[in-house]
Amino acid sequence: MERIQINYIIKDLAKKMGLIVGPRQVGKTYLSKKIASSFNNPLYLNFDHVEDREIITQQAWLPTTDLIILDELHKMPEWRNYLKGLFDTKPEELHILVTGSARLDVFNKIGDSLAGRYFLHRLLPLSPAELFQLKQTVHLDTLIQQGGFPEPYLAENAIEAARWRSQYSSSMLSTDVFEFDMIQNLKALKTVFELLRTKIGTPISYQSLSEDVAVSPNTIKKYIEILEALFIVFRVTPYSHNIARSILKEPKIYFFDNGLVNGDEGAKLENLVAICLLKSVYGRIDYRGENIALHYLRTKDGQEVDFALVNDNHIEQLIEVKNSDKEIDKSLFAFHQKYHVPAVQLVKNLRQERQVNGIQVRKLAEFLKELFL
Repeated sequence: MERIQINYIIKDLAKKMGLIVGPRQVGKTYLSKKIASSFNNPLYLNFDHVEDREIITQQAWLPTTDLIILDELHKMPEWRNYLKGLFDTKPEELHILVTGSARLDVFNKIGDSLAGRYFLHRLLPLSPAELFQLKQTVHLDTLIQQGGFPEPYLAENAIEAARWRSQYSSSMLSTDVFEFDMIQNLKALKTVFELLRTKIGTPISYQSLSEDVAVSPNTIKKYIEILEALFIVFRVTPYSHNIARSILKEPKIYFFDNGLVNGDEGAKLENLVAICLLKSVYGRIDYRGENIALHYLRTKDGQEVDFALVNDNHIEQLIEVKNSDKEIDKSLFAFHQKYHVPAVQLVKNLRQERQVNGIQVRKLAEFLKELFL
């Protein structure tokens, strides 16, 4: 299946290096090879392959190569300095595309050595917006139950999707975690993973989780950071600017693979919306240069709104997610009235869209289709 970001990446490659990052099996290699078809003499090299590694290390590709794709390069020692040198000395006709799944390396350790030399492209699972723009049928229930990773989404049935997911999560938790750290207690990390699957939409207390797993709160935080680094989960933090009595510390945790959510229909629906909003936020940052972020709202007296899109530190829109409840959520109404910010309630099973006291009540699928990416 085509991906909507392909034209953005090809355009950017004419100016700088392209870095494609995202979860494993989300389609990075497929996308990079589709991009390669736009060049005359492309070359794909994977640092995991011994022969490719030798070519990468020695820069032994043919001088006629006009696109080099470097996959899993973050596993190479001093890879940032390698890329800096490669980019600074490359012939004008050579374009460089780098792909990888390791968020810790790409985001937290990239440093200044590559500043001004690359454009970042974050590839996430398929969403209603991307499918709609690609003129593909949007199967919302499939996205909710099987997730938006291409293979399970396109699977013939739920059993095939479940088989993919079993292999996928097992590989991530048994092998990939060791790219980042030597885990002394893999069983504890897997327990954290399983507990997080049941806590979608709930602010996470490191202290509470540490008591459940019998490890320290710092260890819990470290394990969640590793799961983030592997693009298994992502955090949505509370927004506090100009919001009185806001809780500042406890994040919500969501999964990039909606099929991993272990909860009711409401939890799965909220997780899907979180993925779609994050994907749109990343797109607006990567391709429009906007200063936008995804948060949620919660006060100490218990008022909570699922999501807040925050642009230049001002709330752009409040978003509440419902399965079938068309009555305006009390917390959403209270925040809308007090702070005079745009608000929308998304309802999966809704017959007619409308506006109530300035709050839009929208069909969830239609709203998600309209997002950027």
